[in-house]
Amino acid sequence: MQITLTVNPAPENTGYVIKRVDLPNVPEIPALAEYVSETTRGTVLKLGEVQVSTVEHALAALYALGIDNCILEVNAPEFPILDGSSKFYVEQIEKVGIEEQSKDKDYFVVTKKIIYETPDKSSSIMLLPDETFSVQTLIGYDSPVLGNQFAVLENMADFKTEVAPARTFVFVRELEPLLKMNLIKGGDLTNAIVIYDRPTAKSELQRLSELMNQPCPEVDSLGYMNTELVFNNEPARHKLLDVIGDLALIGKPIKGKVIAMHPGHSVNTALAKLMRKEIKRQEILPPVYNTDSTALLDINQIKELLPHRYPFLLVDKVVEMGSDYIVGIKNVTMNEMHFLGHFPNEPVMPGVLIIEAMAQCAGLLVLSQVEDPKNYSTYFLKIDNVKFRQKVVPGDTLVMKVVFLTDVRRGIANIKGYAFVQGKIATEAEMTAQIAKNK
Repeated sequence: MQITLTVNPAPENTGYVIKRVDLPNVPEIPALAEYVSETTRGTVLKLGEVQVSTVEHALAALYALGIDNCILEVNAPEFPILDGSSKFYVEQIEKVGIEEQSKDKDYFVVTKKIIYETPDKSSSIMLLPDETFSVQTLIGYDSPVLGNQFAVLENMADFKTEVAPARTFVFVRELEPLLKMNLIKGGDLTNAIVIYDRPTAKSELQRLSELMNQPCPEVDSLGYMNTELVFNNEPARHKLLDVIGDLALIGKPIKGKVIAMHPGHSVNTALAKLMRKEIKRQEILPPVYNTDSTALLDINQIKELLPHRYPFLLVDKVVEMGSDYIVGIKNVTMNEMHFLGHFPNEPVMPGVLIIEAMAQCAGLLVLSQVEDPKNYSTYFLKIDNVKFRQKVVPGDTLVMKVVFLTDVRRGIANIKGYAFVQGKIATEAEMTAQIAKNK
């Protein structure tokens, strides 16, 4: 059977969605870690009775090329294996081109070490904070042909040449068990590196070849029996490719460093599932705030945009801003007037002032995008779904992230605000504001 995979553009916030066009009603499976059902020789996604396997090579290509939203239509229960790499996926994607969308990327920012380790400690994968996404892999086998290998990808721009051509591999001694498990049925000796690392009688090789419906290869010595390696460490590079494809299942691009020791689809997707739970548990990750970083807007620039003054100017600086979000900082000190009575012996920042501070952040975002900000002001129309999760006290640094829920239309902005203290949400609220010209 000829398998066809068609990759179609999709609207913002779609993510990766797989459609089985060979089945009635064209069922869909979101390419997310919670749908992983099997990881023996590849990553299998399943929703209900519908499944699709070997998705990791295509997802690695999409992720590495920075593609966030697409519909993948396939007419079979698996993606094409091709030559066992991501090379042809990358080539076809680049052939048709990539269109940039207007919405800012929603990153999974690693703020602390995240690790998954198998119970026997033979394999682990770890995420560490970093400004960009990079991957390191170390593999090791009890084999005279394939021992320890190491691979590194520091820049995703190098994926095309340094990782995408790396093919999957299999040991001769694994072939019969895999065939008995109904795996690699469509495989042959051209879409994987076959490693011959244990002397085997020619009659046994002939039997295996007949099981695979392949001609029996001539083997004179231990080694790679069907091909020349593209890279000296091609197996390690392919494991790195698999890590990228499996971590793409978290549904967001990652800012962080990945270190994988003896990785495989099982441990890769286990970490991806942990990350998905974290994303679900916390609707939004705390912004990364480095106290040494230069302010995007300092207090004087803020005063040029906002009409507020002491004691009601509640944003000290802005450290990050995109077209639809802003990150502002409020340093909470005992010198502020409201602590005189709220409360003298147990100073707590009033919740209404935390909301006001988030609203001022929203005002800065809006007013920074108009030509004459001094002639405009923002006013509350509605506040919904307010939650106060922990106290804010003198000495705390309030890190506020405010995002637009919809585009600003007719001067009305729908906003979601979060205020974090020490990486945890202290307050959140949904707000509606009006941007009006001053009289």
